[in-house]
Amino acid sequence: MTLPQRREIETDQRLRLLVGLVVVVAILITATSLPVAARSAVTATPTDIAVLVVLTVAIALGTLVKARVRIRSTTHSISWTEAAIIIGLAIAPAQSVVLCTAVGITFASLRLPPIKMAFSVGKNVIVAWGAGITLAMTTWTWPPENTVALIVPVAASYLVAALLDDLLAIPVIALASGTKIAKQFRTNLDLRLAGFAVRFVVAVCTLLILDANFKLLLAIPPLVLSLHLGYSTRIRSRTEQQAWQRLARTTDALNVVDLDTVLTTAVTQAAELFSADEVEIELRLGGRTVRGGTGGITFDGPIGTPAEVDGTIVPAPLEGHDRTVDVGILRLRFRGPVQLSEREQYTLRTFASALCTAVRNAQAYAELARVADEHAYAAAHDALTGLANRRHLLDEGTEQLSTRHADGVTALVLIDLNHFKEVNDTLGHAAGDQVLVQVADRLRGAAQASDLVARLGGDEFAVLLRGLPAPAVAAHRAETLLAALHEPFELDGMRISVEASGGISVAPSSGGMAELLRRADVAMYQAKRAGQRIATYAPTRDTADLGRLTLGGDLPRAVADHEFVVNFQPIVDLGTGEVTSAEALARWHHPTHGMIDPLRFLEAVERSGLLPAFAEAILDQALIAAANWRDAGFDVPVAVNVSPRSLLDARFPGSVLARLRAHDLPPDRLVLELTETLTLSQLDVVDRVLSRLRDEGVRLALDDFGTGYSSLSLLSRIPVHELKIDRSFVTTMESSAEAAAVIRSTLDLGRSLNLDVVAEGVESEPQRRALWELGCVAGQGHLFARPMPAGTLLAAMQRGSGGRPGTLAAPLHDAGAVIRLSQNRRQTGRSRPDRLPHLPA
Repeated sequence: MTLPQRREIETDQRLRLLVGLVVVVAILITATSLPVAARSAVTATPTDIAVLVVLTVAIALGTLVKARVRIRSTTHSISWTEAAIIIGLAIAPAQSVVLCTAVGITFASLRLPPIKMAFSVGKNVIVAWGAGITLAMTTWTWPPENTVALIVPVAASYLVAALLDDLLAIPVIALASGTKIAKQFRTNLDLRLAGFAVRFVVAVCTLLILDANFKLLLAIPPLVLSLHLGYSTRIRSRTEQQAWQRLARTTDALNVVDLDTVLTTAVTQAAELFSADEVEIELRLGGRTVRGGTGGITFDGPIGTPAEVDGTIVPAPLEGHDRTVDVGILRLRFRGPVQLSEREQYTLRTFASALCTAVRNAQAYAELARVADEHAYAAAHDALTGLANRRHLLDEGTEQLSTRHADGVTALVLIDLNHFKEVNDTLGHAAGDQVLVQVADRLRGAAQASDLVARLGGDEFAVLLRGLPAPAVAAHRAETLLAALHEPFELDGMRISVEASGGISVAPSSGGMAELLRRADVAMYQAKRAGQRIATYAPTRDTADLGRLTLGGDLPRAVADHEFVVNFQPIVDLGTGEVTSAEALARWHHPTHGMIDPLRFLEAVERSGLLPAFAEAILDQALIAAANWRDAGFDVPVAVNVSPRSLLDARFPGSVLARLRAHDLPPDRLVLELTETLTLSQLDVVDRVLSRLRDEGVRLALDDFGTGYSSLSLLSRIPVHELKIDRSFVTTMESSAEAAAVIRSTLDLGRSLNLDVVAEGVESEPQRRALWELGCVAGQGHLFARPMPAGTLLAAMQRGSGGRPGTLAAPLHDAGAVIRLSQNRRQTGRSRPDRLPHLPA
């Protein structure tokens, strides 16, 4: 026997016990009232008998004309019985009224099942008895002396009747509906209180009328009937209002993308919304059936599993509004006979349509998630060997290095197969691929569980060693990896020996995964040149690192002596030639080495701890230039490149905003250019820094867009305003269809996301015109101007092109000319001459 079945049996037992107790008490009350009523009947006049008959009819009528409320398969009724009982107790002996109540309720309940009839009779007999005792305790007499003498005793008697009615009925309803007694008591409490008040007023008014003319007793049944109709209308209106509110909440709750959550929500909410004993949802896609009630899912399995609930089944197809899509069927199950009202049927159709949409959305999302998982796996793994690829290695390594806790030492082993080209040339690429697969299998077998084995491309492999107890252990682990390649490989009956060289590097204190990989590469080539199998990275033999160290020693002096200068390269409107913004480009004017490019000193700046001072110096020069241009009549925004390390500093936004205020520049006159880096896409602190800057009005641009693998993922995390197409695509767009496609897709992406797009590296008029026809609005490059000091750029803008201040190139078309746009331009681009684009650079 299942748990729901045991609970149902226990509930039925409690109901029978409670009803039995009520019936026993009612029988005792009736038995004690019968002798007294019999003695009164001996001396009763015809008028007294007529009064009792009218009371019996009134009580029966008050019971028959009910406001009905269905809870699951049971319909509960709200009647006017206690009002008729109170009137009877006021004008007739209490024992006689008890018997009239028993007879009237019995007559009105003949069509009910025996247990319901017994409970209805018993409950109302107890109510009549309790109200009668209360009225007797007030020394009630009929007719009363005055109005106060009528209202006070009747109010006390009616209050007892109302309390007894609720105390006896609510526990039974709560048990039958599976709800808590307290919750059932609060349900429609306002309506019940209003009903009690109305019926009390009716009872008092009726008694006042009878006090004035007792013959009007015959008007009581029609009066009760008319008042009942009005009260029933109000209850029906309230019930429908609550049903629509529950429907709205239920459909809102279905707006999730997880199918299991949708089904659980639908089952539980539908059981409550339609007061069903059980709800079943059958989905055609996947052949799945779920079943349950307000307590949750009780069955989740294949289609065709029979339900154990008998009774009424109300089906509703899960189909869209146009009825062209059928995803399954919804079934409401009731343990007894139930017929839904017209309003409930419409609600059921609405709910089924909403559920159909929710199921389709969840199924579509699940399919998209599955495809995304497959693509994510394919994007992170080598198709030939199944090993992690370069991207996965960089991701894992960056995450490992960014969480420097007590995990031990991180190291990287880079492995390159010697003379592998000979295998391809001699045996063919298919044989070479088989060798690579076997190499991958051996490295995977020799690595430990915490290691990550990757194929970087060609015959180059890497193993990320994590959690090493000491740096020296890396060499021992590398020996084990290369030893696995010592034995010859079996290839179509041939035994082929493959030699390999390895380079080892331990995680550096700065530079991240890129530096770790570079050092391993340096070590590997050191091993090859020395004829060794393995070499460990040594800084003293890294000439590139020595050069950076030399520059690093000069950095404090350079910052103090203001050796860092800023040149500006303008960005122009491709159609009009008007300057729209300028990019600030930092240079180091070294006293002995001359002008040094940022690529040579930025890493040294980042490692030196002078990055905040350097960034502030560059930003100051850029903002001073923008302020000077504005004062001269050229309100041109300025774009400044931002180091990823600056974005890891929570104080960076405050510093930027402080410099803007110091130079009295609006935040939207500054554009911060970001580069595609793993740091940007992975660290939450970067999200907070960029969000604050954007919220303050600073504009953000993504530089060199399309050159990194993380471009699209970055757009989902970084709240940028603009994209900059890398110069490599612009340079080759005329000869490379692939480059042109990248530019076109970037422009389409920028337009769909409402982002401005700038093309870098515009060197010729044909490039300018081609970009403009593709829909690119702005560009920068040597065609317009090379990087220059701020004053030189101001002079160039004042001089203008062709006598037009603020321009650096002639317009593509004369003013007022009729332009026949190419198909590409009409489809993908639109010019915006009516506003000044806020472009970064």
